[in-house]
Amino acid sequence: MNFYEQAGKKAIGSRLRRLSERIAEDASQLYALYGTNLQPKWFPVFYALSQAQEKTITAIAEEIGHSHPSVSKIIAEMSKQQFVEEAKDKTDRRKNVVRLSAKGIAAAAKIEDQYQDVGAAVEVISAQTNHDLWKAIGEWEFLLDQKSLMQRVAEQRKLRESSAVKIVDFEPRYGSAFRELNVEWISTYFKMEEADYKSLDNPQGYIIDKGGHILVALYRDEPVGVCALIKMEHSEFDYELAKMAVSPKAQGKNIGWLLGQAILEKARLLGARKIFLESNTLLKPAINLYHKLGFQKITGYPSPYERSNIQMAVTL
Repeated sequence: MNFYEQAGKKAIGSRLRRLSERIAEDASQLYALYGTNLQPKWFPVFYALSQAQEKTITAIAEEIGHSHPSVSKIIAEMSKQQFVEEAKDKTDRRKNVVRLSAKGIAAAAKIEDQYQDVGAAVEVISAQTNHDLWKAIGEWEFLLDQKSLMQRVAEQRKLRESSAVKIVDFEPRYGSAFRELNVEWISTYFKMEEADYKSLDNPQGYIIDKGGHILVALYRDEPVGVCALIKMEHSEFDYELAKMAVSPKAQGKNIGWLLGQAILEKARLLGARKIFLESNTLLKPAINLYHKLGFQKITGYPSPYERSNIQMAVTL
């Protein structure tokens, strides 16, 4: 037990498995004690069948929350021991149904005393504890149905790694990173165009000196993401959000979201009201990000990019 105290809650799977194995071992002895001779893993299927005359394997799987192959395997084992039998569905001869055999029905009658005694024993244990394990399991199952442990761990990983990300203003030393990250991203999905070269070859002159801004995302002091605000003249929009790129090796660290939030906050500080962007619907994660940042689809504006097939805007 000292191991679990030392390892803490990260060992929850191992500890639950240990508890489950301990209870299953007792369950095997209980089935022998009461003369039912069932196997613990059969119980959900056996109980479901004991509540009805017959059921399909699909219906059993849905009722007990097991996979169809898992139930099929259990049925095969129970059939081999003559606890169940299969037959054709009376209403649909194409379907097979499963029901308890005479041996299974006898076991169902004999097991009632075992149910009563097990229930009473569990109540005694519950009365001696500060926490109701049965209710806690139900709460955990409900919460994991809403969002799996895998998803929750991935979120925590993203938060932890995001805390190591710093968003800084562009400096000349980041010029090569600004270009390389964008060239890598654009070339992966499309082809470089004249408008790309203008901004990437001379970000200082094309973007910053004209009133625009560039932000750089650093992960452990390495530039892994960039995003620009390009000043728009003679337009209803104040700036264009452009040249957002994140290194593939840094994806999954929330960097696009952090950059997007930071660039819009920069625009607010500059007194901007409306921000414009262009993208391509092939880039579903990017489009989802822009929607999350508040951008909505608009139409009717000329574009210098062949790859652009969607335009969006947000009012700050």
